[in-house]
Amino acid sequence: MRIPVATYRIQFNSQFPFNSAKEITNYLAELGISELYASPIFQARAGSSHGYDIVDPNQLNVELGTQEDFVALVEDLKKYNIGWLQDIVPNHMAYDSQNKYLMDILENGGNSSYTNYFDISWNSPFASSQEPILAPLLGQFYGDCLEKGEIQLQYDQSGLSVNYYSLKLPVNLESYAIFLSRNLGELARTLGRKHPIFVRLLGVLYMVKTFPQDTHPNQRQDQIDFVKGLLWELYTDNTEVKTFIDDNLKLFNGEPGKPESFNSLDNLLSQQFYRLSYWKVGAEEINYRRFFTVNELISVKIEELKVFKNTHELICSLVKAGHFTGLRIDHIDGLYNPTQYLERLKEQVDDTYICVEKILQPREDLPGNWPVQGTTGYDFLNYVNGIFCKTENEEAFTQAYYNITGWKTPYEQTEKDKKHLILERNLAGDVDNLAYLLRKISSKYRYGNDFTINGLKRALAEILTRFPIYRTYIDQDGITDNDRTYTQDVIEQAKAHLPFLNNELNFIEKLLLLEYDDSLTEAEKEQWLYFVMRLQQYTGPLMAKGAEDTALYVYNRFVSLNEVGGKPDQFGITKAEFDEFNQARQSRWQYAMNATSTHDTKRGEDIRARLNVLSEIPEEWESQVKKFSEINRTLKSRTDKKNVMPDANDEYLFYQMLIGALPFVEHEYEDFYTRLKDYLLKAIREAKVHTAWLRQNSIYENAFIDFASRVLEPSDSNQFLQEFIPFQKQIAYYGIFNSLSQTLIKITSPGFPDFYQGTELWDFSMVDPDNRRPVDFELRRDYLKKIKEKSQTDILQLIEELLASKEDGRVKLFLIVQALKVRTTYVDVFQDGQYLPLEVEGQFKDHIVAFAMVHNNQSTITIVPRFLTGLIQPGQYPLGTQVWNDTAIKLPSEVSSAWTDAITGQTVKADKQLLVGDVLQYFPVALLTNNPGK
Repeated sequence: MRIPVATYRIQFNSQFPFNSAKEITNYLAELGISELYASPIFQARAGSSHGYDIVDPNQLNVELGTQEDFVALVEDLKKYNIGWLQDIVPNHMAYDSQNKYLMDILENGGNSSYTNYFDISWNSPFASSQEPILAPLLGQFYGDCLEKGEIQLQYDQSGLSVNYYSLKLPVNLESYAIFLSRNLGELARTLGRKHPIFVRLLGVLYMVKTFPQDTHPNQRQDQIDFVKGLLWELYTDNTEVKTFIDDNLKLFNGEPGKPESFNSLDNLLSQQFYRLSYWKVGAEEINYRRFFTVNELISVKIEELKVFKNTHELICSLVKAGHFTGLRIDHIDGLYNPTQYLERLKEQVDDTYICVEKILQPREDLPGNWPVQGTTGYDFLNYVNGIFCKTENEEAFTQAYYNITGWKTPYEQTEKDKKHLILERNLAGDVDNLAYLLRKISSKYRYGNDFTINGLKRALAEILTRFPIYRTYIDQDGITDNDRTYTQDVIEQAKAHLPFLNNELNFIEKLLLLEYDDSLTEAEKEQWLYFVMRLQQYTGPLMAKGAEDTALYVYNRFVSLNEVGGKPDQFGITKAEFDEFNQARQSRWQYAMNATSTHDTKRGEDIRARLNVLSEIPEEWESQVKKFSEINRTLKSRTDKKNVMPDANDEYLFYQMLIGALPFVEHEYEDFYTRLKDYLLKAIREAKVHTAWLRQNSIYENAFIDFASRVLEPSDSNQFLQEFIPFQKQIAYYGIFNSLSQTLIKITSPGFPDFYQGTELWDFSMVDPDNRRPVDFELRRDYLKKIKEKSQTDILQLIEELLASKEDGRVKLFLIVQALKVRTTYVDVFQDGQYLPLEVEGQFKDHIVAFAMVHNNQSTITIVPRFLTGLIQPGQYPLGTQVWNDTAIKLPSEVSSAWTDAITGQTVKADKQLLVGDVLQYFPVALLTNNPGK
């Protein structure tokens, strides 16, 4: 198995195709990257900016280049010994006209060869339904769209289709009879009933009306193609038939302002295997499983062996060809049976490296039986971020939040409330489906016969909203002790809150714990298990939408902690907790990914590093925010004395993001202000307090954006900016050292470092799509070249220059290059070595994080500072004994006494301890490597 040394995440799209990546392979090699980590590269819907809306997993995305372009990129990477870690998407595909598998189902219904490809009500083993598949893709109510003429019937060589802007859905062949029967008498009078052309058309109509329903899908498709071919020949070869069909199209497509003129099209649409509807309908009536709450992404039944093999054909062939050296599994929690999926995948790709996108809550671990090497690193991200948040200031920071905003609802309650909101507004239809399945099961037993749908829905909602983790993994092999504990705790809490539903909750607990009655048949046991495994597929989406995409935008106490997989109510972590996490990771998941920024993070890594400085100065922060609010008080909008826009909580978020994301250089301010306003609009819609994606409140939205515009107005008379900029610069200064510390910890901790595109310089990106902006690789290439050249001549002079111009980010790039050299040279130490926490003594012991990695006779020591506002003034550096005084690191007996700082190239002597002031003499962080035998 090829284990990555360091990965570099690339977001492929039409503006950055394979050829663009080929242009930076040399740069990645010079940086020290061992693996290109690619966003999905398979055929996605046209114009996709991210690649997760796949329409064909067995084709490369034509917008990224040709097969030859792809191979050329792979060969170029191999020339530099760079592997390819590929992100794959087994959970869902795009609900789109280009999805040939789905279009076949919509055209042929239950006779399609692909009916089992998607997670739809038709193929549910215990709650199947033949109602039309919902197509909630309209921008307004169906009737409005129809009568405005926005839904149009069209005809081309592929046959009749229903079109709504770019959406094109097929018409089932049986309903062609409705279309061809209109005005047929007029055509007969024009041509004559015995005319060969008319007779041929009657033959087509007869075949359509008598189309067999019980033929094999392949035979059916052959017959469909034959009938369509005949009709197309008639259309293209005969003027009268062409006029007949074109006139019918006009007739069916109606005339806006005349509602009755759309009756024919309405009737034809009612005969389809799908039901076009307003997109909001998907929140309450859904008969297919989606990715989270996204109607345009339909879930795949990857648990079907045929579907698994067919959708992974290209992936597995590229692994076997050596083009892919590793796989990253997107949204593993969405699968019906994740363990089964991973085992099947492992059989196909043998010893290929596999990591999973799995969001772990604090102290939660991956299932030990999964054949994977670890997660994509959100767990690491939150731990490394947490050690720069000063835990002892939690009470003061919480009080400041209350004093400024009036907010006093604990995060745990906020999260639960928002989960309930999502269930009611976005996942109501999904809960209905679970409740009906549960009612079907319970009605078979005397102790469940009196349960009502309403009672079961309330009980399910309470259980789903109380789950503290993304999901459990109960399957045909039973239930683990951890999953049993989670389940029992949740049921106990639900009973305490809903005592009048104890009977329902007892029954659900019995199901979830698979406590089968002796009298149950095998079929009944399968039905119980099916319900449990279906329910498990919804706790993840609810956590993602309720916590990640709602609560994290509402509970704004300290948004540095509001990250994917994070718990905002856990105000930082101790060094001991961080050591414990790293030791556990080194023993079980030493090949996992260490991330600090991804395409899904809520804010860039260096925004968090800046914001963490505020945790050191809660009183000063509170004082500043009160000044800001007072200065900007008159810039708010008011409908009355009580209704002020934006509210204090949103304003508090605004100041935090402004502190964290403001660029170092003034000429970037104008572009940043535009980006910030886009972020604010997304943030308040995600919060779902004053506005939301489903119910946009333009009054509040405009008021907030207008407020931001007035606050940020670049003028000499802007009192806010005069007060804000000096304070922000102070925070940004200390944030630089947090960033450097965070970067080195990422590179040297158990696991391997991942670098999101562009983050080798300062990363002040906000949530997507802001973090998918183009990266200036030419600038980075030029920086890297000069850094490497100067480091060969006078590295200390180079460091002095980099620190003097640290705002341009080169100092971060320099650190990455130097540290990755060590990663590569000491690969066994980092991949298989032992993690040793190091004890720090002296006056400023709490301001240093230090640990060693030891393997055989080789060792490395990582030393980084934190909490610097109490040690140095802005403009000073955390260097030398004059800053660190007697602060020292105790060395364990098994490590060397002779060291070289790989960052500066300087030799460091030690006698059972390292004086921090001696080690951090030239650069703010240190990575020591031992000299064996000295």
